[in-house]
Amino acid sequence: MATVTVILAKPMQELKGLEATAKLRVCAYARVSTDNEEQLSSYQAQVEHYTSYIKNNPAWEFVEIFSDEGISGTNTKKRDGFNRMIDDCMNGKIDMVITKSISRFARNTLDTLKYVRQLKEKGVAIFFEKENVNTLDSKGEFLITLLGSLAQEESSNLSQITKMGISYRFQEGKVLVNHNKFLGYTEDEQGQLVIVQGEAEVIRRIYREFLDGKSPYKIASGLEKDGILTGSGGSRWYDSTVIKILKNEKYMGDALLQKTYTLDFLTKRRVKNAGYAAQYYVEDSHPAIISKEKFTAVQMEMERRANMRGYSKTGKSKFTNDYAFSGKLFCGNCGSKFRRMKWGKGKNEQIVWVCINHQMNGNEACNMKAVKEKALEKTFVRVMNRLIVEKDSLMVRN
Repeated sequence: MATVTVILAKPMQELKGLEATAKLRVCAYARVSTDNEEQLSSYQAQVEHYTSYIKNNPAWEFVEIFSDEGISGTNTKKRDGFNRMIDDCMNGKIDMVITKSISRFARNTLDTLKYVRQLKEKGVAIFFEKENVNTLDSKGEFLITLLGSLAQEESSNLSQITKMGISYRFQEGKVLVNHNKFLGYTEDEQGQLVIVQGEAEVIRRIYREFLDGKSPYKIASGLEKDGILTGSGGSRWYDSTVIKILKNEKYMGDALLQKTYTLDFLTKRRVKNAGYAAQYYVEDSHPAIISKEKFTAVQMEMERRANMRGYSKTGKSKFTNDYAFSGKLFCGNCGSKFRRMKWGKGKNEQIVWVCINHQMNGNEACNMKAVKEKALEKTFVRVMNRLIVEKDSLMVRN
């Protein structure tokens, strides 16, 4: 029969590499959520209590009383004392944190669970005096399990309440927009969208140049060359940014609400709304930068270009007007667009137009040969001259 020898667990101090006689470095955290006189008295009482409580324990070394006055525990963003304490714990300066209760530590269950787990991984204990719980003992394990369950329920309830609130605002036609990154608009004191004239001119330029035949890539290049900043304040423009602006109905004064929705309340992951959640379309919700007629014309032009047959490197159709024949030459064999290319170098260099399907997929897909650009130009001139000379005979009379 096998012999089993029990190797006892080491005390927390030994696990952390401390001397057996080393004192536990202890701090306390005190907080009151309002600034009235009664609460401030309670705050001062907490500070005095924990200072005396820690210093009178010979096994403990007093570190500091971290505190926040008049700060809500709902979240930790503005709690400077709390955040400084967590930093010191993570940097190995503190072994134990003492606080009055879980509600004093954080009223948000998600935050409580987050920091309990974070400090436990560093071997730092949190002692909740009211609950008589040390997060590093067996009761602490139960607490973490309980907090995890409560956090999930709390998050679920909060998510449902938030969704209902947003849905009610949408039904009332209230537009929620992050105006800080919304080129062309800002918010007034009442939270209403108002036009920023300088930025609005950039929007009008984008729409005008697109209808004049420029591709989103060429528009983006021009904006970048002229030093115009994006909605987020960046200097780099992408064709995808231009396309989003061209498709955004808010520039004609309307608003489609709930384009995305939260798929999972735990991960907070948002996805594109493909009909799984209600959407709300609000007409004339705010001042327009682009007329509805021009916006409609842009959408029709985008659809026209998208429907032009051909392939790009990604296999999708693209439009460009870089050259005279761009987007105008189609293969007689397969119907794909032609692409302009350079063959050879130096004196032997020549410009040709090649079927994109043939170029990407070879002769098996399409055996159309390349056409020299000079031959195309001569053919074009010859046809135009013939149209001019014989226009009367070529005209179809009703």
